[in-house]
Formats: sequence, C-alpha cells, structure tokens
Amino acid sequence: MLEINKIRENSKDIIERLKIKNFKAEEIIQHILELDRKRRETQKKNDDILAESNRLSKEIGMLYKRGKAEEANKIKAKTTELKKQTQEIGELLSKFTKDQENLLIQIPNLPHQSVPAGKSSDDNEIISQEGEEITLSDNALAHWDLASKYKIIDFELGNKVTGAGFPFYRGKGARIQRALINYFLDQAMDAGYLEYQPPLVVNEDSAFGTGQLPDKDGQMYSIPEDKLFLIPTAEVPITNIYRKMILQEDELPVKNAAYSNCFRREAGSWGKEVRGLNRLHQFDKVEIVRIEHPETSYDALEEMKEYVAGLLRKLELPFRTARLCGGDLSFTSALTYDFEVWSAAQKRWLEVSSVSNFETFQSNRMKLRIKDKKGKTFLAHTLNGSALALPRILAAILENNQTPEGVIIPEVLRPYTGFEMIN
Repeated sequence: MLEINKIRENSKDIIERLKIKNFKAEEIIQHILELDRKRRETQKKNDDILAESNRLSKEIGMLYKRGKAEEANKIKAKTTELKKQTQEIGELLSKFTKDQENLLIQIPNLPHQSVPAGKSSDDNEIISQEGEEITLSDNALAHWDLASKYKIIDFELGNKVTGAGFPFYRGKGARIQRALINYFLDQAMDAGYLEYQPPLVVNEDSAFGTGQLPDKDGQMYSIPEDKLFLIPTAEVPITNIYRKMILQEDELPVKNAAYSNCFRREAGSWGKEVRGLNRLHQFDKVEIVRIEHPETSYDALEEMKEYVAGLLRKLELPFRTARLCGGDLSFTSALTYDFEVWSAAQKRWLEVSSVSNFETFQSNRMKLRIKDKKGKTFLAHTLNGSALALPRILAAILENNQTPEGVIIPEVLRPYTGFEMIN
C-alpha cells in the first residue's frame, strides 16, 4: 500500500509512474487527496476541541478548589457537550480513514524506474541467457510421457483422488522431489538464510499484509468457516512474522528461507501450458525472504538474482533472465526478475522463479518498521524469491536429460537421490 504522505507530496509523479503498469490513477488519486484533506481538517477540529476540553477540565478543578462549585458545574456542562462532539467527530474520522484505506488498497505499487513499458509477458526485457536451447531427437518425449513411462508421477490418480492439478509422485519421482527440496534448502542455509517450516494456512491479516487480499482473493483456496487461507507461497507466512514489528537497524538484513506446499486455484488457466507439471494447484517450492534497509534493498535484489542463477547453473539447466515489463509486473512488486528454463521437449521457456523487491508496499500494510541508531523509525523494504519452484524444474530435468537408457540425474542432486538415473 502506498504511503499517503508520498501521494500527498508526489501525486503527479505517482500518476505518471503508474501508467507503466497500465493503471489509470488520476481519478482515484484525486479522491484520496480529497478524503485526506477532509480527514486532516476533521482531525484538527477534533484536536482543538480536545485541547479546549482539557483546558476547561483544569479550570473546573481550580474552581472547585476555590469553592466556586456553581460556576464549576456550568463549565462542566460545557465539557459534556464537547465530549459529545468529539464522539461524533471520532466516528466521522473513522469513516474518512476507512474510506481512504479502501481506496489506497486499490492502487498497485509504483514500478521501479528501470521497469520497461509493456502490456504482457511478450514485452518483458530479456537481460541474459546462459546455455543453449537443447534440441532433442524426433522421438523425444515430453515430461508427462516420461513420467508415465517410468511410473514416477501419476496425474490420473491425482485427478481421481482430488482433481486436476494435484499429481501423485511415486518411487523415484517422490525421491527426486525430496532431493530437490533438501538441496535447495541446504544451498539457502549455506548462503546465510535461516530455515523456517511455516504453517500452510494464514489468517486474513496475513493475507492482507503481503498483498494477497483483496487483490488475489479469487486465486487462493479458502476455509470460510475459520476465515483462513491456504498459502500460495511461503512468502506469506514468513514475511508476516514481522507484521507490527520494529526491527533495530543492526538486526538487518533479515534472511529467511522456507520450504512449503503452495496452493493456487489458477482460475482461468487452460490449454497446453497447463499440461503435466506446467501449472498445478498444489506444488512444492523453496522461498527466500529478506527484510532490508531501503538504502540496500536493490543491492540485495541483485544478490538474490545471482543466487537463483547459481542454482540453475549447478543444475546444468539452460536459463534466461527477464526484467518484467509494467503490464506483467504484479500488483505488489516494484521490480521483478523472472527466471525461465528451457524445456527441450516442449521447445519453450518455462518460468521457474521470480525475485522481487516490494520496497515499502508490504511493510506499510504490515506496519513493519526499522529503528536506526538515532531512534528514528521508518518503513522497511521487503523482498522475496522462488529458490526454486519444483514442478517446472523437474519437467526441464526430465526432458533435457532424457537418453535412450533413461533420464540422467544432475550431478549435484545425486548425493540426495541416491541414484544417477531414472529408468
């Protein structure tokens, strides 16, 4: 959520920058500013009445001490009227504040200056590519056929037990899933991240804090009777650890990592891009989350970007990195880098990670602040990234490493799998 003081001071610049996200902000910004004006005027009126009430209360006390009870009682009646006024003004203030917040939460985060203009993923800026686009023989199989051939993933059984998008992993398929999770977690620990195992459900305050509510409520699975939501990513519970907290400056940076199941309804998805492991309703992911000082957050983002690239290098997967354009940037993000691996059998790039800087957008919602050595407090910057999401990583490993004898396991995973080939 954008800070009201920044909107007040930089409304024209904010309106222009939001055009990069294809968001027309003029009308809503003007409405917010008008509400803000009324709220501040009302607050001043309330403060003036409270000051007058306090002054009269002291005067009443002095009059009673002097034995002037009759005069004191007359003034007391006036304070009763003032108290009634403050109650009415308080209700009006609450309404202005609520109306203003309801408008503020409709405005996306401002894009970073480096975000290119564009309307969709077709307009994203490819900033690097490592590895060649592998070409397979004509009889090469897509990962869903390899999964069936080697009996490592059962999509039909998942459909029977739950529904589409909830596969069963079995045998070596289950073991390579566990291997990837442990490998990614071990790599995160080596990079200085603290491991958490978070809850898989969160409350409304947490979903609001990281921006899933109200923007993505239709994409989350909910438990209405308990007002809980299944997490779409470990970002939500891990970032919300720090909701309503003040961190000391010397506690930074905060670096956390977590493995979790992730649940996404993926409403509106269809076609070949959802086949097999390409798009699931439940999947595994290791997430990295950072809390940073505003002055260092973009250095941290670059560090996270290089960290994810390092994981893909070690898995020996061809990949490319894209800077998302305004039209593909999420509601909450200021700058996002996507990582895509080459799927040799599908002959296309598959997104496997996003690393993002949210600046103060989430911390303003969560009231997460930093206190410096002089005692000054200010909003923190929050960042997160997939390191990594497993389904498409596994799809690329299966497709790119297939041979007539079987699928070769990347060398870095063999100590975790206990086998070198799926056959």
